[in-house]
Amino acid sequence: MGTLRVPDVLPSADQDCERLNKAFDGLGTDEEAIIWVLGCRNASQRRRIKDRYQQLYNESLIDRLHSELSGDFAKAVILWTQDPPERDAKLAKDALKEKKKGIKHLGVIVEIACASSPHHLMAVRQAYCSLFDCSLEEDITSAVDMPLRKLLVGLVSSYRYDREVVDMVVAKSEAATLHEAIRTKQLDCDSVVWILCTRNVFQLKATFDCYKQNYGNPIDQDIKGYVNGDLEALLKMVIWCIDSPEKHFAEVIGNSIIGLGTDEDSLTRTIVTRAEIDTMKIRGEYYNKYKTSLDNAVIGDTSGDYKNFLMTLLGARI
Repeated sequence: MGTLRVPDVLPSADQDCERLNKAFDGLGTDEEAIIWVLGCRNASQRRRIKDRYQQLYNESLIDRLHSELSGDFAKAVILWTQDPPERDAKLAKDALKEKKKGIKHLGVIVEIACASSPHHLMAVRQAYCSLFDCSLEEDITSAVDMPLRKLLVGLVSSYRYDREVVDMVVAKSEAATLHEAIRTKQLDCDSVVWILCTRNVFQLKATFDCYKQNYGNPIDQDIKGYVNGDLEALLKMVIWCIDSPEKHFAEVIGNSIIGLGTDEDSLTRTIVTRAEIDTMKIRGEYYNKYKTSLDNAVIGDTSGDYKNFLMTLLGARI
């Protein structure tokens, strides 16, 4: 369950556009009005506002936000205002353009492929082709080395069945296949990639449960110590994003906040992309892992309009 709060009595798209235009006009920008309008509308409502703004003022709302806002606040608002498939396509492109592509950057692609619906992944791939004149698979192939390339291409190329269909015989058999691959340190073999990239989420959850029942440990725990540290980290991310995405995103937020400095890009991406999906679960998982509330952590590590916008997406009343 997400934390986005949409007003019970919703203004029309024209009224929202008028309020936004007033927020832009004159000396200075009314950031509070921007937060109140865009931070309290769901994806379809934001799309209508964006389309209507273009019709009314002959100007792109995204372009106007770029010219009026700055810093982390601007990045967060613009990321939120974009259509989700286009937003995620751009996030994937940015990750692949990084000169030093660590697991943190490639994790964006895992999140898109494993922590969203098959329909959303397909929409992201279509948006990617439209925006960049090549496929996401092509760019992964040219930008990422083996064995990570093999797994990532498989993940983004899949179209998983999205109904709850589980075969326990298959789950037991494939748990054994995964265990053997871990035992022999062959985690990049075709059978592992095939299982993780083609089975539906419910089937994979059953397979992970069988693995724990039959071999004593959660599969992500047994993967630790694999010779290729990057592949180990990527596989853990895949398993968490499939089995319990809230666990993965709670850790992303924790890593972005705890320690010296703040990784605003990761913090923004997580809250923006999950606010309509599962931030309630992420909030609970964050407390379980770090023994402090997610809201207090965000408030303590951010400030100003940026803080107010993130907290609005987390359901706070600013």
